[in-house]
Amino acid sequence: MNITLKNGDKLTLEEGATALAAAQAISEGLARAAACARVNGALVDLSTPLREGDSLEIVTIKEKEGLEVYRHTCAHVLAQALKTIYPTCKLAIGPVIENGFYYDVDFKTPITIDDFAKIEAEMKKIIKSNLPIERFTLPREEAIALMSGYSENYKVELISDLPEDTTLSFYKQGAFTDLCRGPHLPSTGRIKAFKLVSIAGAYWRGDEKKKMLTRIYGTAFAKKEEMDEYFAMLEEAKKRDHIKLGKELKLFALLPEGRGFPFFLPNGMTLKNILVDYWRGIHRREGYVEVQTPMIMTRTLWENSGHWEHYKDNMYTTKIDGEDCAIKPMNCPGGMLVYKLSPKSYKDLPIRMGELGLVHRHEKSGQLHGLMRVRCFTQDDAHIFMLPEQIEDEIKGVVRIIDEVYSLFGFKYHVELSTRPEDSMGSDEDWERATNALKKALEDLHLPYEVNEGDGAFYGPKIDFHLVDAIGRTWQCGTIQLDFQMPQRFDLEYVGEDGEKHRPIMIHRVVFGSIERFIGILIEHYAGKFPVWLSPVQVKVLPITDRAAEYAQKLTDEMNAQGIRAEADLRKEKLGRKILDAENEKVPYKLVIGDKEMEEGTVSVRRRGEGDIGSMPKGDFFALVKKENDEKIVF
Repeated sequence: MNITLKNGDKLTLEEGATALAAAQAISEGLARAAACARVNGALVDLSTPLREGDSLEIVTIKEKEGLEVYRHTCAHVLAQALKTIYPTCKLAIGPVIENGFYYDVDFKTPITIDDFAKIEAEMKKIIKSNLPIERFTLPREEAIALMSGYSENYKVELISDLPEDTTLSFYKQGAFTDLCRGPHLPSTGRIKAFKLVSIAGAYWRGDEKKKMLTRIYGTAFAKKEEMDEYFAMLEEAKKRDHIKLGKELKLFALLPEGRGFPFFLPNGMTLKNILVDYWRGIHRREGYVEVQTPMIMTRTLWENSGHWEHYKDNMYTTKIDGEDCAIKPMNCPGGMLVYKLSPKSYKDLPIRMGELGLVHRHEKSGQLHGLMRVRCFTQDDAHIFMLPEQIEDEIKGVVRIIDEVYSLFGFKYHVELSTRPEDSMGSDEDWERATNALKKALEDLHLPYEVNEGDGAFYGPKIDFHLVDAIGRTWQCGTIQLDFQMPQRFDLEYVGEDGEKHRPIMIHRVVFGSIERFIGILIEHYAGKFPVWLSPVQVKVLPITDRAAEYAQKLTDEMNAQGIRAEADLRKEKLGRKILDAENEKVPYKLVIGDKEMEEGTVSVRRRGEGDIGSMPKGDFFALVKKENDEKIVF
């Protein structure tokens, strides 16, 4: 039989040959690196038999989906080890997550992280045994009987919730069998490096009314060296933790009186306002106008936008004058109303409308994390209303802005195109048109992208920008969403060149995403050592003697008058103490002031990370800082 490879080549195999046999026919190296295969677009096990005319792509562990299969197989090894050591435990679910996997388990006797050594030892035995992993399927009732026979009541509950005509797949390795969609590695011996990393509590199905299970987190890598690099990165991440640094640098506070609602302190507000001013400057240059819409609006608005149906569980609601209202979780419906306030002509479009809107979303308490996951945040929104023929140019304009911003902060990034989700609104034609428009813009820009199937917004497909920080972690921040739905739902119009009324096309887009979250990312990216232009305090003036204190204050006042953010440390402390404190506060420049500096009108300069860089006239120092500030130089 003949099959078609990813590059279009034909491969001749014996009838019934498996995907693994195809990989071996191509090269033994490919077969060793293979984790699974994609046959006719579907991800399958390497043991899957092929048929005449199939299209085949071998997926290796170096690829995202291959690594996920590798890690999910390791999750099954963990489950088998747990059932061996703790036969009475009950298994719940064990999915892959970013950088690893977890398994939720119901134990009769609680375990702790101290038990990880014996669990890992058992996992290593299973891996060394190189057990073949075999897939089989059963109809729903037989699947229930099988899992009931193993007393796996959580699996039985999951299966029972499915339609009666469902066929379910299972995976068997040695004496252990687990319910799973797969795919999996061909055998347990393929796993080379793994580690259990932490333990936590988790409610069954995320329901606080259900039983608390034990969640065991782990990770796995193709090579031990890769795993060592990952744990080294985690250690570095601990040093950069934005919650720790945010407290030390007096940027923000997280208080029990406002869980999920961060308190910004003076230094944090300075940083936030710098970002806002930078944002406003770029958007004025690019022809955006800025608006502000109400924080609370009526239920009818949110029904019209589709949020009441698709997003209500994440919204805070209230009643005003007996009418149902909601605190906005997004800015876009308000932007629709602003557009409708006056008639529009095709000559008015595109309209680029920005809004730094404070939005509120109900996040579960267990999901809150510093500035990264909060219940209120400032979204640097913009909504672009345009003609159909303007779509490509406007998308390119947004990409250019995002690229400029991320490059300034030293971020590299990659791009994903997210397509129609199951819970969506609108016609197939509109979705296809919108998705193709985004694809064309990315391809015209020669911007490589991955397709993230089914992860678009409920009203349209989107381009997501995932930036990479200083230690290699990725963060999803910028997004461009192309929307044919809201202009229809809000009956937006413009008068075309033909004198007839037409519907505008709309882009939703953010650059920072959430200013609060972006600040958290910046803190960790720079490890709190912000470049001069971002530093809340750019210069600390440190007088050596009481006589120098007056001159130090005068210098500080001069710098602040010239737009340099400076503070004088007038405490009666030793110079070494003052320098150490300023270093701990990660201030870019320290000026040591004594009698000599007073007499000569100079400053003795210490630069963060370099120490003493010498003496210079105060005017030269002011010019140096202003240049770094104005040009947004990173040192």
